[in-house]
Amino acid sequence: MRSWQYSCTVGGLEKNLSLNPAAPLPTPKPDQHLVQVIAAALNPVDYKPAEIPGFLRFAMTKPATPGTDFAGTIVRPAPGSPLKAGQLVFGACGTSPVAGGALREFSVSKVGSAVPIPEGVEPIHAATVAIAGMTAYQSIVPHVKGGDKIFINGGSGGTGAFGIQMAKAVGCHVTTACSTANVGFCRELGADDVVDYKTEDVLETLLRKAKEHRFDHVVDNVGTDDQLALRCHEFLRADGLMVIVGGEATLKAVRQILRRTLLPGFLGGVKGKVVGFWPVPNVEHMQQIGEWMKEGKIKAVVDSKFAFEELPQAFEKLRTGRARGKIVVDVASATYRKGSE
Repeated sequence: MRSWQYSCTVGGLEKNLSLNPAAPLPTPKPDQHLVQVIAAALNPVDYKPAEIPGFLRFAMTKPATPGTDFAGTIVRPAPGSPLKAGQLVFGACGTSPVAGGALREFSVSKVGSAVPIPEGVEPIHAATVAIAGMTAYQSIVPHVKGGDKIFINGGSGGTGAFGIQMAKAVGCHVTTACSTANVGFCRELGADDVVDYKTEDVLETLLRKAKEHRFDHVVDNVGTDDQLALRCHEFLRADGLMVIVGGEATLKAVRQILRRTLLPGFLGGVKGKVVGFWPVPNVEHMQQIGEWMKEGKIKAVVDSKFAFEELPQAFEKLRTGRARGKIVVDVASATYRKGSE
């Protein structure tokens, strides 16, 4: 099978990718399905941790194949699984969120990490869900109720686009922040109020809004302005929660995390309730997202689609941070039926 691989990230992961035309098929463990990948979606976690000095050497098996989000068909289900050979599924590949192995023609998916694609949902769209969709769902839906006011920082990216729609699906009033170019886009997704960070200071706008109402819940998909967390008690209800999803893999970011988690409020730490976040596989959550997609309550927003052979260019686009929605790699949408026979 063909498989994208890398053993080094010096100069950027995309500059070190090579397409192996004769990689061996993966051997699934007893709790894993063997799947044929139809499409895969990219996420920042696919390259950022791997580029941390020393991470690839000590924390990953080489050569590594990137990619977690996938849609595909079951080739051989795990023993005892209700999934059947040939069934269309979506979810997460592999056991590592850093190099799950979705960017190859065949991969493995752990039991509980893949669910059937609902009828009427295209595999290209279902492929976008595993990280961005689950992050949006788990950082919002369990913490809110109808009528709550929520602020989503970073509404136009993959996670933010899902988040706006999911918050509206459960009846929330949504305020989001994005750039000037994406204001209309966020409104189309359902945002009630949009803060243009190019022309307005986001923190000052939130503090001004707090004079009329405080937010019940806040999700930060950007994670670069530590003042939002340090002053969240000024615009968040006393029983509200701020979830920090986004962030950079830098020493500055590490210092910010340590400050938030270790320093008490009176010494300059966080005074509100702030938590970090990473999504976990959950069959019921994935099924609910799939059902919402089938019903048209939420849609996958695909910024761009690249051919399998164009993976390095897809990563270049991801690195710009300017994608509106998700970047999808078409692995085998035209041939998967032949391969699953």
